[in-house]
Amino acid sequence: MKILEDFLRPTQKQLFKRLCKKFKGKTLINKGNFILVRGIVPVMLVAHLDTVHDEPVREICKTADGNILMSPQGIGGDDRCGCFALVKIYKSAQVKPWLLFTCDEEIGGIGAKAFCLAHKQNQLPKELDLLKFIVEIDRRGANDAVFYHCANTDFEAYITGKDFNTARGSFSDISLVAPELGIAAVNLSSGYHNAHTLHEFINRKELDGTIGKVVDIINDAAKLPRFEYIEHIQPISEPCKLIRRDDSIYLPCRVPADLRDIYELLLDFYSVNELESFRAEFGDCILWQIYNDEVAPFYFR
Repeated sequence: MKILEDFLRPTQKQLFKRLCKKFKGKTLINKGNFILVRGIVPVMLVAHLDTVHDEPVREICKTADGNILMSPQGIGGDDRCGCFALVKIYKSAQVKPWLLFTCDEEIGGIGAKAFCLAHKQNQLPKELDLLKFIVEIDRRGANDAVFYHCANTDFEAYITGKDFNTARGSFSDISLVAPELGIAAVNLSSGYHNAHTLHEFINRKELDGTIGKVVDIINDAAKLPRFEYIEHIQPISEPCKLIRRDDSIYLPCRVPADLRDIYELLLDFYSVNELESFRAEFGDCILWQIYNDEVAPFYFR
């Protein structure tokens, strides 16, 4: 497993087995849920093994220079790019980080939830409680850094100092793992675009750019402090009054008129309380971002 294509073709089960074999003797395995690879440096990298696509990748199409990859079956860069990145970073880093490969992130973070439960039950190595921070590689584009509900400004300043820009997102595995371990975490871009659609593509140069930056972060770790997880405190909002859209749909009355159609579509995926929580934290613009990133692809597959 030396090149990106080696990570794109296997099914989740096949990739799980190959990673177990590759890191044999260094792993703690929860079959069907996660693989934890032991490290030395107190930093953990995270990626998930599943994709949303129904078929495994059979054909890979490339541009003449080999930089852009697509597949008629859906290339699965979300998050096979992250899996490839973790393996390459582990090989390149002067001192090895911890790695966490999870299963079934796309259907609710099943593997991450199993990891958190194992931690609660004291089934994981004690060294995890000494980690300084977590880096997930499971974000679209070239230089996004998503911190979710973690509000450690010192950690954010360190990460953005590595040429990443703070962006917004609604969920990934670190949304569960970071608060469980009590340390700050970030989700970084991994070069895929148009996730959750058959038009998804991978930009190798963008992926390689993140890999290089994360290797630098790992090599910095010895001189960095432990960045604690600080929960973002959402402002207290007024009681939510509803207005009627039709016989079965009610929207909060304070949703701007030009956002009500989008809000109604989002209700197929989120509750009113969840959407109001996002709006209270990030403002109305988050509705468009959630729609474009996570909902629209399901309508245009």
